Amino acid sequence: MNINSKQRTLVKPVHCSGIGLHSGLPVNLTIRPAPINHGIKFIRTDLPDCPSISAHFNMVVDTSLATVIGYDGFIISTIEHLMASFAGLSIDNALVELDAYEVPIMDGSAKPFTALINTAGVKTQQGPRCFFVVNQPIELKENGKSVGLYPSSAFQITYTIDYDHPLIKTQSYSVSLTSNLFESEISPARTFGFMEEIEYLKKFGFAKGGSLENAVVLDKTDIVNQDGLRYPDEFVRHKILDSLGDFSLLGMPVLGHFVADRSGHAFNHAFLNKFFGNKESWETRFIQTDSPSQLQSKPLAI
Repeated sequence: MNINSKQRTLVKPVHCSGIGLHSGLPVNLTIRPAPINHGIKFIRTDLPDCPSISAHFNMVVDTSLATVIGYDGFIISTIEHLMASFAGLSIDNALVELDAYEVPIMDGSAKPFTALINTAGVKTQQGPRCFFVVNQPIELKENGKSVGLYPSSAFQITYTIDYDHPLIKTQSYSVSLTSNLFESEISPARTFGFMEEIEYLKKFGFAKGGSLENAVVLDKTDIVNQDGLRYPDEFVRHKILDSLGDFSLLGMPVLGHFVADRSGHAFNHAFLNKFFGNKESWETRFIQTDSPSQLQSKPLAI
């Protein structure tokens, strides 16, 4: 297993354009390199003074349809796919500029963002990479949903979904995440929705940018998209993608095993709050070598 012991950023700025899934508004997005200990920050270039916000769990203001962060009267919406790309490719520091409030949906997966970051190139920085190291289980269970985080020498996610639909039913997927595996097996998995739900959302002014070009759409028995699925279990893979983006809002990478069952954005966020309420179950460390057995303790104010 290879763990990046140094912080990483992009080599050069990269740009893309698209529309927001829920707003339907056009948006231009630029990702720029950032210095060590900067973290992931978003800037709204369309607003006076170009306000910025850190991508952190305590900035989350809404999880009803997507993960939304906000501060001092402005928001950045639908950040989970881009955040998953940063986490999946071990990008610690970046500055994201947008000229609208919603990150473009692109094709409904993280693949376009992953390709964009790879086009920019990844630069290893001199700062050590700090980790949350899980020493004791942390669990949240409620109404048939659960998220647990357990000790592990790697970053792992196991996810189970259960839908009353003949093409989905119960699906489970488990992955010990590396950049290559994220890029090939998780990043291309698209968001999905049901025809009746999408019609309902559009009726009330949501999902204005949703289409068969950026989502897998299902009717009561089949997939509406003519090109079908990218994977037989694309649905659960996308849930792993979403959760990776949500869990990255901890602000640092994790050495631990996430196990989620029927969770979603709201429950993932509730778990992050519980995580920070159980400080006796984890510690912060940095790595001096490429061997996870040589983790070195580092005091860090959390």
